Amino acid sequence: MSGTSRVMTQKMNKVVVVDFIDSAIMDMQQIQQISEELEDLVDLQNQKYILLDFTAVKFLSSQTLGMILKLNGKIVNKKGWLGICGLRKDLYKIFRLTRLDKLFNFYDNEQQALTAAETLF
Repeated sequence: MSGTSRVMTQKMNKVVVVDFIDSAIMDMQQIQQISEELEDLVDLQNQKYILLDFTAVKFLSSQTLGMILKLNGKIVNKKGWLGICGLRKDLYKIFRLTRLDKLFNFYDNEQQALTAAETLF
């Protein structure tokens, strides 16, 4: 993995908030690096409550959806929670068209997501 992180993380109570640095998540190498960073949070750091904040993201590929699905599987196995916030309407359509909107918890912003997460623990 490259020395430059593709995400910024901060812990808010039990939830790790993940902000994406790139406005486009399209390149396979980039997606692989992000995937490794997110999996490290779950596998190595034992984090099971994660909020993905897509506020800065304008474009994403179908491989990005696969990465999120894989992460969700790991979190479900740990009986955790995965939230998604800050998703642009055009990007949310991709989740809706692929019916992934039924699988994930979507929130308008980080504060709304963190408030919802507090009720779970």
